[in-house]
Amino acid sequence: MGRVVLDTLRAPYDDREVWASLTPQEARQLAGLLLSEAEAVESRACTSEPHVAVVPLSGDAFEVTVRGHTLRVDQPLDDGGQDTGPTPVEMFVASLAACVAHYAGRFLDRHGLDRGALRVTADHTMAADRPARVATLTVDVHVPELPPARAGALEAVASHCTVKNTLQLPPTLTVRIHGNGSDPRPMHSSAASGDQPRR
Repeated sequence: MGRVVLDTLRAPYDDREVWASLTPQEARQLAGLLLSEAEAVESRACTSEPHVAVVPLSGDAFEVTVRGHTLRVDQPLDDGGQDTGPTPVEMFVASLAACVAHYAGRFLDRHGLDRGALRVTADHTMAADRPARVATLTVDVHVPELPPARAGALEAVASHCTVKNTLQLPPTLTVRIHGNGSDPRPMHSSAASGDQPRR
């Protein structure tokens, strides 16, 4: 019986060929899976639902929906909130810590090391001047059983998580205001505000 050979195009930096030899049945199964995945990606791209949506609950509390997952953010009691959830800034810091943890966990898996004792902590300070912003961020990765020879490699991997890369190479950021039937208008940044900076 003949076989179907799948040969991928090589990038200049590839040092070996990437190909697969499949039976006709395996090729049809693979084609079906690829078509299914392509349809799923296209349907997600065409949907009108935003990736992240935020709606008010009460006071300073907001409900954040991300791909069907629901989170709540609020402000501390001493800032006028009800402290029913972390602040947006705390969520921002948490996203960095969680991203580092993800990369660290994958590193431990690849090297056959137990990720069970992995613990990532993060601290931040707020800037004393305007505009309101986070001034410093510190992330600590705790891996009690990590062999010393692996520490440098883990640091290199954890230090290049997607969130950290984004902070170091900031994206183009646009905030648009949508009014009643009007076209979206970019919001101009302004440092002049009487409101207290929120966390």
